[in-house]
Amino acid sequence: MKFNTKTIHGGQHNIDPAYGAVMPPIYQTSTYSQTSPGAHKGFEYSRSANPTRTALENSLASIENGKFGLAFGSGLAAIDAVLKLLKPGDEVISTNDLYGGSYRLFTSIFEDLGIKFHFVGMENTKAVEAKINSNTKLIWAETPTNPMMNVIDIEALAKLSKKHNLLLAVDNTFATAYLQQPLNLGADLVMHSATKYLGGHSDVVMGSLVVKDKALADKLYFIQNASGAIAGPMDSFLVLRGIKTLHLRMQRHSENGRAVAEYLNTHPKVEKVYWPGLENHPNHAIAKKQMKDFGGMVSFTTKGNNYEDAIKFTEKVKVFTLAESLGGVESLAGHPASMTHASIPKEEREKTGVVDSLIRLSVGIEDETDLIEDLKQALG
Repeated sequence: MKFNTKTIHGGQHNIDPAYGAVMPPIYQTSTYSQTSPGAHKGFEYSRSANPTRTALENSLASIENGKFGLAFGSGLAAIDAVLKLLKPGDEVISTNDLYGGSYRLFTSIFEDLGIKFHFVGMENTKAVEAKINSNTKLIWAETPTNPMMNVIDIEALAKLSKKHNLLLAVDNTFATAYLQQPLNLGADLVMHSATKYLGGHSDVVMGSLVVKDKALADKLYFIQNASGAIAGPMDSFLVLRGIKTLHLRMQRHSENGRAVAEYLNTHPKVEKVYWPGLENHPNHAIAKKQMKDFGGMVSFTTKGNNYEDAIKFTEKVKVFTLAESLGGVESLAGHPASMTHASIPKEEREKTGVVDSLIRLSVGIEDETDLIEDLKQALG
């Protein structure tokens, strides 16, 4: 089954044996009747499993070419479950250009529990290998990264992780399974903030994991059930609905992303544009190798590295909306230093390029002419 068909039909079998509903019903229930203790139709309590969530988890596994999907209450809840595979004394290597919420979870929660984290520029695989020791258990990659749009060679990291018997997890939120499929490139685990492109309409908060290995899936299912950070049936329905148009939306996000990046790249007030599809992007060749297209996330800096200019831009946009998050049908603008990455110390942010003049755009699916005109007036 091809990807565009998988988004609609993948993993969706016997969705509604009762009435034959085309869309999976929303099973808004906490518990299920049993004919005898332990004798039921596959569901006993909705923290453990719910038919609507199961339909979504099957779809997630299908589009990522995995075997097992898990849906969580948020992207951070999904990451939290992965880190609970570790024990005090274990070490994790992650990218130094990381989503602020992930960084906060790593350094403010799990470091206090005895997990050690190394943050390195993962574009250089040798720099990753230099941090590996006998305590290393997990490599956590994010590509393209948030917000600097750095591209990490997943296949090279997979070879490295297998050489040292490590787990490789890839945050695939920015690319989605439409643009790249980390499990096909050798990753052990794929994570999404399903709040973003998978949901696609800025109306749900959810996270997901997809794996191929049953033993790993069983461990994660146990953590999910024991910890309880599960996705509810209504949210599961919304993300499953979003996935059905994922391929169409990602095509338009990528087309508009290109138009916006190319416009900004020639604007006299713009210092630098970060988008993997530009030929001057430092890892453009890797992006071409592992991605189908380059997506709708674009970051840029204004000349002079002026905080006030960046804030003024975000206040002047009209078609773009100043807001947190990304990946919806509407275009959003954000200021990472004061919004999504404010939890990272200033000196650490700036080492990776998250300077005061950096602006991050989530380019939506509106008409590209309107988007360009909006950028023109806001920069003017």
